[in-house]
Amino acid sequence: MPKANELKKGGVVEFKNQTCLIKNIEVQNPHSRGGATLYKIRFQTVPGRQKLEESFKGDEQLQAIELLRRQIVFSYREEDTYYFMDEESFDQYPIDADTLDTDALYISESLKGTMGLLVDGQLIAIELPSSVEMTVTETSPGIKGGSASARTKPARFATGLVIQVPEYLEQGETVKINTAENRFISRA
Repeated sequence: MPKANELKKGGVVEFKNQTCLIKNIEVQNPHSRGGATLYKIRFQTVPGRQKLEESFKGDEQLQAIELLRRQIVFSYREEDTYYFMDEESFDQYPIDADTLDTDALYISESLKGTMGLLVDGQLIAIELPSSVEMTVTETSPGIKGGSASARTKPARFATGLVIQVPEYLEQGETVKINTAENRFISRA
């Protein structure tokens, strides 16, 4: 059982009888002599994607869950279930659209660099790459000279994702998108 000071971002533990993915760890050092270092940990329940936050002293123990990270690729979608394939063993892993939540908006056949988080041989979550390339399927016409200003317009992609892009972009252009912040980075 790992102590709170041994936990790392991306690990999986059991907390409040739920499987939780560690999303962020903040270390709070004491200002007085007798104070203990606190570890403020932000969890995300899997499945369910509920956010939980808790502070622990460095020597408090949590129940670790054996987690396996595998490189996966999107295979196909059947109703509300997405199927991913392990790139090495070719095993198929199903996962519900509800479990994926907003990550589903980035999933397409061209998606590369996705990691699958497996517990007991079951896909419990995916980790998207930090940026993806997607093609704009619908947006208003580009404006000449639009690059001189910082104005934006909405753009829709084939997966249903809608983000703000610069005015000068046209329909059919491929752009890079930051998956963590859900925002336009640059043209691809």
